[in-house]
Formats: sequence, C-alpha cells, structure tokens
Amino acid sequence: MSDVTAAIREAILGGEFVPNQRLVEADLSEQFAASRAGVRAALTVLAGEGLVERVQNRGARVRAVSLAEAVEITEVRMVIEGLCAAKAAERAGPADVGDLRTIGEEMRAAVASGDVLGYSRLNERLHRRVREISGQRTASGVLERLRAQNVRHQFKLAMHPGRPQVSLPQHLAIIDAIAAHDPDAAERAARAHLRSVIETLGEIAS
Repeated sequence: MSDVTAAIREAILGGEFVPNQRLVEADLSEQFAASRAGVRAALTVLAGEGLVERVQNRGARVRAVSLAEAVEITEVRMVIEGLCAAKAAERAGPADVGDLRTIGEEMRAAVASGDVLGYSRLNERLHRRVREISGQRTASGVLERLRAQNVRHQFKLAMHPGRPQVSLPQHLAIIDAIAAHDPDAAERAARAHLRSVIETLGEIAS
C-alpha cells in the first residue's frame, strides 16, 4: 500500500494529476500495477493528508486549494516555521551552520544567474534543513503536510517575476540568525519571510 500511496502522491505533487481531476480506481490500479484494494487504501491515506477529496457517488478527485486556503496554510506555516527557526538557533552545531551557509551561497548564485527553478529547489531544501536542525519532529510532520497541500501555489510563487530577489535576503536573514544562535531573531526572520509570501500570494491573485 505504501508504494502506491507514494506513487499517487508524487503524481499529484508533480502536476501529473491536476486539481479537480477525477481519480478512477480502475485506472490507477492499471497505471500503478496495484490492486483495487491497495488503490482504495492509498486514496484514503491521501484524503487524510488533504491531497485528495472524496465526492459522494462520484469517487475521488484531486483536491483544489483556493487562494484563501493557501493564505490560511501560509499563516499556520508562519507560526510553526518561526518555532522551528528558533529551535534551530538553539540547537545548530558548526556542521549545521556550515550546511545552511552553503545553501545560502547556492541561493545567491541561483538568483545571480536567473536560475528560478534551481532557486525554488534550494528554497525547499533550506526550509527542510531548518526543520531537521530544529529537532521538532511534530512541527516537521505538520509542515510537510501543509507544504504538500500548497505545492501548486508555491510553484506560482516561485515563477512570480522578481520573487527570488525579494526572498533571498529574507532567507539569508534566517540563516544569519540561526548561525548567531539568536532564537528571537530567527523566529522574527522566519515570520517576516512567510508574511512576505502571504503578500505575494495576494499579488499573484490580483
């Protein structure tokens, strides 16, 4: 079951299945070489993660996340990622700080060369590394689910003209605060970054 769950999840996150697309058990069973029961169980798991929704008498479909919900998700992320950044500032060792500095330099280079997709991948890597350093496993689990639900809005955000140039100094501020072992500054920097994300989501919609 876990293999087919992971495969369907990856197809949704990668854009192979689009919002509101019907997910027909027979088709999925054939596509992923899995039993109908395995597919049904996988869709139940993905519904719990907020990626799939069940429609009465119509089966399942990919759940579409509205802009309003994307903003709500980002507001929740703002609080939890602030917590993770503060914890990371308390816990970061020299190797952790080195990792963050390396990611920061690679982000700077991606912006300088106009590598938008590369920058987007580094963005995700930085947020994940901060979560890992924080040691806050409960927060990490919640953030993974929220990120998955918001993946399409994140992609639009990454493609928004000038966005990397705006977010780079925000990310570097998070890295600097964690490297300085300043939990308050790290939390403020993380919250400021997510507040900027919310403002940009509004621009994308208008």
